[in-house]
Amino acid sequence: MKNKNCVDVNVNPCKMCMPMGACLAFKGMEKSIVVMHGSQGCSTYVRRHMAQHYNEPVDIASSSLNEKATVYGGEANLKRGLKNVIKMYKPKTIGVVTTCLAETIGEDIDRILKDFMIEEKLSAEDIDIISVPTPGYGGTQFEGYYLAVKRMVEKITVSSEPTNKINIIAGMMSPGDIREIKLILERFGIEAVILPDVSETLDAPYKGLEFEKLPDGGTTSSEIKTMSGSLATIEFGVHSREEHSAGEYLKKEFGVPLYRMPIPIGLKNSDTFIKTLSKISGKKIPEYYIKARGRMLDAMIDSHKYNGEGVAAVFGEPELVTSISSLCLENGIVPKVISTGTNIKKIREFLSEDLDKFGDEIAVLEDTDFETIREYVKEKGVNILIGHSDGKYIEEKEGIPLIRVGFPVHDRVGAQRQVTIGYDGSMNLLDILTNSLLGQKYSNYREKMYDMYYKKDEDLKEVTV
Repeated sequence: MKNKNCVDVNVNPCKMCMPMGACLAFKGMEKSIVVMHGSQGCSTYVRRHMAQHYNEPVDIASSSLNEKATVYGGEANLKRGLKNVIKMYKPKTIGVVTTCLAETIGEDIDRILKDFMIEEKLSAEDIDIISVPTPGYGGTQFEGYYLAVKRMVEKITVSSEPTNKINIIAGMMSPGDIREIKLILERFGIEAVILPDVSETLDAPYKGLEFEKLPDGGTTSSEIKTMSGSLATIEFGVHSREEHSAGEYLKKEFGVPLYRMPIPIGLKNSDTFIKTLSKISGKKIPEYYIKARGRMLDAMIDSHKYNGEGVAAVFGEPELVTSISSLCLENGIVPKVISTGTNIKKIREFLSEDLDKFGDEIAVLEDTDFETIREYVKEKGVNILIGHSDGKYIEEKEGIPLIRVGFPVHDRVGAQRQVTIGYDGSMNLLDILTNSLLGQKYSNYREKMYDMYYKKDEDLKEVTV
């Protein structure tokens, strides 16, 4: 373990930078593009991660700050970049995301954007330009994501007439998960504004040789404007700070009731989501989900005798880690290592009802890195890893299978289509976890039996002779 008397230095951190999360969020707005105010390397880093995970073209513009702009200011670079982006892409929304460099030199982004709108004779009717302060040292992709969503709502939402819609503030979910949410709402007969909506923008259908610079789909500005009149807001975010919460903003500014809850992975969390939808809408739970819940319970019964051998390490962004850990605990898999690169100090508290019975047996690591996670994996006897592709080095070095969930997944295909939420998605994920444990059991049980029953006897005979 790391020496607690020394200053911790992260090696292979279990996180990505704040601008990454903001860029992910803006991809869920209709005809949106991001201009990253900083050096070109920052935008290249984000593009590479997103394009490789989603297997879709991802354009992110850069103001390309150089040595001169760093000393004298990058206002001219940013304005020139905005003009080029508007000319080439004709976006409906531009997210201006800052980097460490822009924040460190003290760029007044809001003033620059205000001047740009005046100089170019643009209004909010022409285009929405939304700034998000996201220095890499200000947090992780987790904070960047939720802050960007809040800034969208702050910038666009206005007081509006009451509607029968529900606001869904989606967490960092896959396009497949967002489509599953839409299907759940459709079966309930509920209209909703989902923000961000990456169901099409980051998993677009094949259209032959036709290429679109900005894909169809995403939440529209007109939808965001009316969020103030919705019946309620469901926000999948129990760990995001209040100042980063779009739901809290809508509650304070417009009186929209707020329900903050975990991502609906696992029986308990899926129950919370389904029951809340029924409560807000006043509609009965569809028969489909009564049966789907029963099927999940049946799957839990089928697999429980195998999952008792599961010792997991779960890692990734906090919301996903919390919900997956809950699924494990419901099914007899003990998540002895629960870890995230974000410094939040809330995971153990949120899962305390389930974790307290294990005492110090379970390690909850915040603001951690994969070197530390690996040390705990070996100490705790972990036999299954659950998280994104950056855990592959532990898989390779320790021979422990990694179930790839979350962002980024770079060494497998299909992550953008992955569905893990609701009863159906949770059941599917549970089957994958159980089958991984069964695969290990049947691949080495003879060796284990030999070590357990025969090797000891042979060793004893040698001592006796």
